[in-house]
This record gives sequence, C-alpha cells and structure tokens, in this order.
Amino acid sequence: MKKQYQVNLSQQAQNDLERIFYYIADDSINDAANFILQLEKKVYTLELFPDRHPLIPENEFFDTDYRHLIFKKYRIVYRITESSVFILRIFHGAKLLNL
Repeated sequence: MKKQYQVNLSQQAQNDLERIFYYIADDSINDAANFILQLEKKVYTLELFPDRHPLIPENEFFDTDYRHLIFKKYRIVYRITESSVFILRIFHGAKLLNL
C-alpha cells in the first residue's frame, strides 16, 4: 500500500506563489491563474513518493536534507517528515535559495 503524505505550504511558500502570480499577471491574469493551478497540481503530486526527487545541492552548506521538484523554470524546495511534506520555498531557478 502506498504511503500518503500531507502536503503543507509554509507562509513563505504561499508568499512566493502570490509573487509569482502577480509577476505573470502583469502580462495576463488568465495565464497567471493557469500557471499557479498547474504549479499547485505539481506540488500536490508530492503526496505520494516525495523522496523520488533529488536532494538539493545547497544541503551541503545548510546542513539540511531538503529536496526539490522542478516545474518549468521554478524550484519547489521541500522537506519530508514521517507523514508530511513541507513546502519551504517556490522560486525561479535562476535565483539563489534564500531560506
């Protein structure tokens, strides 16, 4: 039987989604809404097998065991506990991770 995890977004990740939405909405509100829906759908795939995605290279510097999921040009950084996945940040892949 597959183990299912509870996916939780940190306040910072929620803020990240809002910033992404408004950035895209400057050109098209419909595109922004569609993009956020697609991104959220991708995030919630982490309910099953969240450990299938790689560890982030920054773990070496932060002494963490975070993973990331790539969606288009964005990185979704998260950590796994016994029964939950915590989404820490969602940011453009060209930017540096800032926890």
